[in-house]
Amino acid sequence: MDINAFIARFDAGLKDIENGSPAVARQRYDHLCQTFAPPNPSGMTITDKTWKSLALRHFIPASAQSGQVLYIHGGGFTLGSIDSHHGVAASLAEQLKRHVISISYCLAPEASYHNMLEECLKVAKAAKPIAVVGDSAGGRIAIDLAPLLHRSLLHRSLLHRSLLVGLIYPPVGKLNQQTLGADAPLLSRHDVLSLIPYCPWIDNHVDTFPPEMQIEVLSVEHDPLTAPLEKAIASWRNSGMQVGYRCAKNMVHAALHAHADLPEMQSAWQDFCQALNKRLTQNSSYW
Repeated sequence: MDINAFIARFDAGLKDIENGSPAVARQRYDHLCQTFAPPNPSGMTITDKTWKSLALRHFIPASAQSGQVLYIHGGGFTLGSIDSHHGVAASLAEQLKRHVISISYCLAPEASYHNMLEECLKVAKAAKPIAVVGDSAGGRIAIDLAPLLHRSLLHRSLLHRSLLVGLIYPPVGKLNQQTLGADAPLLSRHDVLSLIPYCPWIDNHVDTFPPEMQIEVLSVEHDPLTAPLEKAIASWRNSGMQVGYRCAKNMVHAALHAHADLPEMQSAWQDFCQALNKRLTQNSSYW
């Protein structure tokens, strides 16, 4: 598959989603994303569990190393689940050789952003992950979750080093007509700005982390979110934070779903996972 074929297929699926109720749209979105997912990795144990009414999916690769990673899916705060992003979470577990927990958090418009963040925080406090990885809208949640979880674990003497955070093309900073990049296939400037009614903070939010936070970031070349993300990365680095960054050339938002079939996306995704794994290995003596 080339990137144009992916865009055509995914765009057709998104147009079909526009005609349904929220429940139907979510079901169709899950199915759309699943059509791009590769087969489950060989030897991986995948288990669904319900914890305090929250749906969780556990991905445990063969010969898993110690430590759990929390994965927070994307979907524009209104779509997405453990099903839509199954392929990404499974690949993350396989690449890291670690237990990954994927969460189906509540969605807008029925729930507020505060509700989403609270649900993810509850799971994170219980799981005590060594890393949090967020994809798109899930990356936004990861940005706000990480400092809260960091403080909680330090207070309980359950953390001796800062959390590792992985971000995959998240919305960051002050998002408006002046800060966003150009329109791109599958995600326009209007699409991004339409998130503001669900998450009013997005237009004037300032992203802050503990100075010792370690961050790895993955973006794509054609995405209006990339320009503010790169500006945020420069700011984080100027403050002394350790931030790794790679951008998948010729790729678009949502292309991670088809990483197994898109060489540029697969290469950037593997680099991202290897960078996460390197940091986890370096930090292992602190757990």
